[in-house]
Amino acid sequence: MSEPGEIAGRYRLEGRLGFGGMSTVHLAMDMRLERQVAVKLLAEHLADDPAFVSRFQREAQAAARLVHPNIVQVFDSGRDERTDQYFIVMEYIEGASCAEILRDDGWLDVEEALNIIGQACEGLHYAHRHGVVHRDVKPGNLLRAREGEVKLADFGIAKATEQSSITQVGSVLGTAAYLAPEQARGEEAGPSADLYALGVVTYQLISGRLPYEASSLTELALKQQQEEPPTLDTLVAAVRPELADAVAVALALDPRDRYPTAREMGRALRDGAKGIAPGVQRSSGRVAPPTQATSVLATGRRSTAPTKAVAQRRPRQGPPRATPASAQPIKAAAAPPRRKGRLLGVLLGLAALALVVVAVVVITAPTSSKVVLRNVVYEDVQQSAQALKQLVSENTQ
Repeated sequence: MSEPGEIAGRYRLEGRLGFGGMSTVHLAMDMRLERQVAVKLLAEHLADDPAFVSRFQREAQAAARLVHPNIVQVFDSGRDERTDQYFIVMEYIEGASCAEILRDDGWLDVEEALNIIGQACEGLHYAHRHGVVHRDVKPGNLLRAREGEVKLADFGIAKATEQSSITQVGSVLGTAAYLAPEQARGEEAGPSADLYALGVVTYQLISGRLPYEASSLTELALKQQQEEPPTLDTLVAAVRPELADAVAVALALDPRDRYPTAREMGRALRDGAKGIAPGVQRSSGRVAPPTQATSVLATGRRSTAPTKAVAQRRPRQGPPRATPASAQPIKAAAAPPRRKGRLLGVLLGLAALALVVVAVVVITAPTSSKVVLRNVVYEDVQQSAQALKQLVSENTQ
């Protein structure tokens, strides 16, 4: 029999890391391998649901086969006979979840947020290629290690509870705000639903708010169909319009209008941050047409209504996006000097002055005086002036 504080006679519980409506996560010591692990204990009432038990075992095995740097590794799973609790043993990530980051900081810089989302895209891409859909992507399931590595947690749990009596009696799995429109309508969730949820997380990490605020699935579904969330570039000055467009594609209402793969979503977000507009290619190779979420990009119907969230975020927006500078008055270029015209005018003036002087001298001089005239036309103005002065001097002596 297991000792108190132990699970499956192997994992010694050392402290609680977190809890939710469906489970509690503990830090534990794997006494067999002498390493720290994280043990998720599922709520006791889940053991009474046969549909959950069978699906849980199947999905836990699928999650354990996912080995990727951006996915939390599942080591073990099963049922503890002493406590009758189902458990999952995972690698322990020393760091913080994105939910904790949002709680403490409110938002992240664009570069930091895109680094987290880019790694999450790689993890989702790997899982989708192996036929595993997360179905519960949210900030609490994105863990960032102290070294900066980001890992997705809780693969398979959402699907294990999806069709059990737990959801049939009205219990909502996960957080409604991150559910894709098709999930809110009760339809089957595929890989594109994970991309929608990750788009919501991207929006929240950068802006500090959700695209849709809703308290129930009904309210969320109505808002998704009737409203367009403000684009990110209208909320955060550091966001380029191309990046806002890339996030809007992930939030498209129609799953077919989102990114074909998680890897393409990550690439589009990186390009958007560089000012490159997203080009969403479908499997046929055709560019996806605008949807309600992306049609604002072509028509310019961006939401500019001020909100409370915008007012709260202004101190961290930094310098506003540069706007085209107004045309500065251009000073008229100075006309090229007309050297020959000015030279001719000066020479004519000096010649006239010289004639006046000579005339005065002739009138006032004795009859025996001799007036001396010379040609005083020179190419250089200074030479001409000097010659005229000498002429005047000779005739006034």
